[in-house]
Amino acid sequence: MSLLKDFRSLESMICLICRQAELIVGLTSINLERGEMKFVVNNVPARRCPGCGEAYVDEDVALRLLQGANEMSAAGMIEDVLEYRELNLKI
Repeated sequence: MSLLKDFRSLESMICLICRQAELIVGLTSINLERGEMKFVVNNVPARRCPGCGEAYVDEDVALRLLQGANEMSAAGMIEDVLEYRELNLKI
């Protein structure tokens, strides 16, 4: 997983929400909702706070998520649950 490798190369970062813990590299689930459209993407590479649970994704990951949601919505999909690695297969 090259995205996880990219996160590991970044300097350590303290959570911006709780300011209590250093972020750890891991995976998270992202819920994308707009109107009636609802998508859940699991196993998204992210940095997570072990204290409060807040997750931070890289800009490239966020763009891929938004592009995928926009294209699935344009294709008429309203709800779906998928894995991050499958996202490009749906679009």
